[in-house]
Amino acid sequence: MAERQPLLIIAAGGTGGHMFPAQALAEVMLRRGWRVKLSTDARGARYTGGFPHSVEIEQIASATFARGGIVAKLAVPFRILGGVMSATWRMLRDRPDVVVGFGGYPSIPALGAAWILRKPRMVHEQNGVLGRVNQVFAKRVDQVACGTWPTTMPDGVEGLHVGNPVRAAVLDRAAAGYISPGDYPMSILVIGGSQGARILSDVVPPAIAALPIEILRNIRVSHQARDEDHDRVAGFYAQAGIDADVQPFFRDLPNRMSEAQLVISRSGASSVADISVIGRPSILIPYAAAAADHQSANARGLVDAGAAILIPEKMLEVDTLCAHMASVLSNPTAADAMTQAALSVAKPDAPQDLADLVARLAGQDTHT
Repeated sequence: MAERQPLLIIAAGGTGGHMFPAQALAEVMLRRGWRVKLSTDARGARYTGGFPHSVEIEQIASATFARGGIVAKLAVPFRILGGVMSATWRMLRDRPDVVVGFGGYPSIPALGAAWILRKPRMVHEQNGVLGRVNQVFAKRVDQVACGTWPTTMPDGVEGLHVGNPVRAAVLDRAAAGYISPGDYPMSILVIGGSQGARILSDVVPPAIAALPIEILRNIRVSHQARDEDHDRVAGFYAQAGIDADVQPFFRDLPNRMSEAQLVISRSGASSVADISVIGRPSILIPYAAAAADHQSANARGLVDAGAAILIPEKMLEVDTLCAHMASVLSNPTAADAMTQAALSVAKPDAPQDLADLVARLAGQDTHT
């Protein structure tokens, strides 16, 4: 009779910030011989394309107070309760050894069911400030793993710093050789995340166009822009004679980042982790509307190390951004130093360390 495979249920919400570290953990646990289920809602299921095919995806009803009118908001508690009941029933039929939540409202049903059934459970917080859902569960789980350090914790709760797990595709490019800026083709990567990308589409193209001609003539750009901004951003670059690839999502992002001389990015937790593991100079513009200004907290490690330049959103202007870009792209020694500084704060072992925590919660040897 075959030995039973241990089962991990990963619960995550529908943004890349939650789903990328969830995917990274799934990759490691599958390699260690575990079964892995992903519990998410319909919105989250749209972000699962990068997950290994052997991950079983379960859609469970959830809801958020952040969208919809009064009737929709009144229905939220009932949808969540229905999701918890459904998740509890599923866990009684297929008993998980550990449940790990990565934040977002879609993680509530599985974490709620794990709490009701007293299953070993953990949350991983990517940002320097606990998200709303992780705030609720922090005192109701066995372990709080933290991606950004320090992370602000509720009274009486201790977090463990493991870092933000990056996907295998990012680890494949870890510490990739950096070609210093010089008088030859150079790449700028612009990534804005799903939220708040518009201001980057407004400010970055004219800032690049304003670079000194001796830099600009060598520049090519990969710019992530939302669908509704695509035509005007691509049109601006074309009119300015700048070689630019504008897309809503880059499936080969790790390769583009490893080829870049400079990254301009929001400071979402996953973006910061990718930049540090691959090791690239960056200009970070925290999303001003992020809850509790957590993107500024996310940026602190890279900025304090001297790996990144921070521009608050309210100070993001064409001239300011252009000057900072020129300061990196005209100074190869400084750019090299920023690259090494980024690598110095990287946590490439985060996927393995988080997997070890899962194994310990299940009462197993860490490399089972």
